[in-house]
Amino acid sequence: MPWKDIAQAIGIEPGGTMRDALSALWNRIAGDRAARQTPGYRTVAFTIAVTTLAAKMAKADGVALPVEERAFERVFDVPSEERANFHRLYDLAAQDIAGYETYAGKIASLLADEPQMLRALLECLFHVAAADGILHPDEDRFLEVVADKFGLSRGEFLSIRAGFINDPCSPYQILGVHPDISDADLKLRHRSLVREHHPDRLAATGVPQELRCAANRRLAAINAAYDAVVKDRHKPGRERGGP
Repeated sequence: MPWKDIAQAIGIEPGGTMRDALSALWNRIAGDRAARQTPGYRTVAFTIAVTTLAAKMAKADGVALPVEERAFERVFDVPSEERANFHRLYDLAAQDIAGYETYAGKIASLLADEPQMLRALLECLFHVAAADGILHPDEDRFLEVVADKFGLSRGEFLSIRAGFINDPCSPYQILGVHPDISDADLKLRHRSLVREHHPDRLAATGVPQELRCAANRRLAAINAAYDAVVKDRHKPGRERGGP
């Protein structure tokens, strides 16, 4: 992520306030990106939006904890020389959750042609939210709205969520299939999901390392859901799906 010059870009000064940087700079940054064909996740706009979104998510349960901020720093590898600017932006954004839907929408626009990155980014946000060992219901709802703004389906959201939360969510929902799916089609669906979400494939499609922090957790959730369905279908006396 391009942390350089963030302070200048968003007008952060010690003791100052944060302007609505994303709106004020959007046209200029979008123009720069088009001229240089800069990937969306490498723009200053993306850096600002993701940092702001993570900070507001941390505040969703009422208190933005230092452990969540540190988790974000680790995931996105904030350079030591830029940490002061990062902390100012994060602390200012974490004052409330106002406008988080807008930032989620801006990120979705930047990554409109890169759905794998949007899924990977939601994973990273779950990673930050769960850093304190608890996913508060308000954080859960926050992330559900973000997933919707990212254009992700309910099944995709639940699949990602299952990598961090162990609850009675239906394994069929995680796999994105209906309970009456045949055994053969279930197996095909599982193979397709494993191929799609494998960390090696994410790397091959250009998803940067910092957005692959939780790929293995998602893959594990998909495999666990599939195993649960297969086990349930093979219980004695239970009628199995098709061929």
